[in-house]
Amino acid sequence: MNRPFAHRSQRGVTLIGLMSWAVVVGFIGYVLVRTVPTLLEYQAIQKAINNIAASPPPTVVGIRNAFERQKEIEYSIESIGGGDLEITKEEGKVVIRFAYQKEVELIKPVYLLIKYEGRSQ
Repeated sequence: MNRPFAHRSQRGVTLIGLMSWAVVVGFIGYVLVRTVPTLLEYQAIQKAINNIAASPPPTVVGIRNAFERQKEIEYSIESIGGGDLEITKEEGKVVIRFAYQKEVELIKPVYLLIKYEGRSQ
């Protein structure tokens, strides 16, 4: 028996469901666009620290100055300077540590606080 107006169950996404997913995906994309530059800066700092630690200058001041020179070359490093580095010697090897915080404005007055820290290898 085939009725032309029989009630069939339908499958699929409703318009409201689709819009909800678009908002969620859009917000995640927005947060990523705002935070990825801070991650790239962290990676640039880590690379500079590793390069300096691989063949360290003989003094702490020399290490700080080498970082400042790297900072002039790598334009993305803005959050820390040579004075922010903690330089120690462990088992006869120079170890350079750094830590900083980065605030990312999402929507005023909401900010995302990201804490970065690292050390030479």
